[in-house]
Amino acid sequence: MTSLVSIRDLTKTYQRGPEKIEVLHGINLEIPTGDFVSLMGPSGSGKTTLLNLIGGLDTPSGGEIEIEGQRIDRMSAGQLSHWRSQNVGFVFQFYNLMPTLTAQKNVELPLLLAPLSAADRRRRAEIALQLVGLPERGKHKPNELSGGQQQRVAIARAIVSDPKLLICDEPTGDLDRQSAEEILALLQSLNRDHGKTIVMVTHDPKAAEHATHSLHLDKGTLVEQVRHVA
Repeated sequence: MTSLVSIRDLTKTYQRGPEKIEVLHGINLEIPTGDFVSLMGPSGSGKTTLLNLIGGLDTPSGGEIEIEGQRIDRMSAGQLSHWRSQNVGFVFQFYNLMPTLTAQKNVELPLLLAPLSAADRRRRAEIALQLVGLPERGKHKPNELSGGQQQRVAIARAIVSDPKLLICDEPTGDLDRQSAEEILALLQSLNRDHGKTIVMVTHDPKAAEHATHSLHLDKGTLVEQVRHVA
């Protein structure tokens, strides 16, 4: 199986006043195309930093990040922005929906810079909402939806551009257990049935079990990889 993500000797250091804080120490990692990976570890272990680097939201201090043959660590800020819009969908803990827009208009947001007509944007948003099980909620605003439904809208927004990679930062962290299980089942379906490669940060061991394998970080070092039995 070919790797979608290849990481070599990755480091990340932040400058805080006169002090340098090294968050990641020489990470080496291969994520195969079509995998569903959970990133776990204690607070401060570097999970979100690694997630942001893979998603092109941040740049490394050293090492290489290659995604589908492209060295994103060499890209400028403008190149990274364009690359993200074409290749990555993001799902966050608190949904990050625009409160004044309907579900459908929220889903359309990533398409606004694409050379598409309004009708094409609407059609793609309707398909994405149907895929996440909310075909009848397109005209509802976020405050008219439950937390689980809002997260489904956020996932529809993440997949509307048909990206190869989904980056999920604690996608069930603000949900009750039943809603969390439904969201995790949806992510599994996107992975298994639609070929999305998913990288998910979570503190929840039960959530991690829905992934094909888990990576454990501790103090900026990859300490363990666990493959889950299907």
